[in-house]
Amino acid sequence: MFIEVRLYATLRRYAPASLAGVFSVEVPMDCTVAELLNMISIDPTEVHIIMINGVNSKSTSALHEGDRLGLFPPVGGG
Repeated sequence: MFIEVRLYATLRRYAPASLAGVFSVEVPMDCTVAELLNMISIDPTEVHIIMINGVNSKSTSALHEGDRLGLFPPVGGG
């Protein structure tokens, strides 16, 4: 199944070079967010907010065909 991944801020460095942090990826059925992070080589400690279809989610959440996954790093500032 395919899902859309959107990487924000510093996580964009994990996206394919030609894309602006948005790409589609094929994952197996019943794949969790944590499993996807492992597949695309993102350290889970770098992800602070997980949104699936605009809803706050957890790394243990299952993904479904056509989902839009947004991944955000911790917010910094001063």
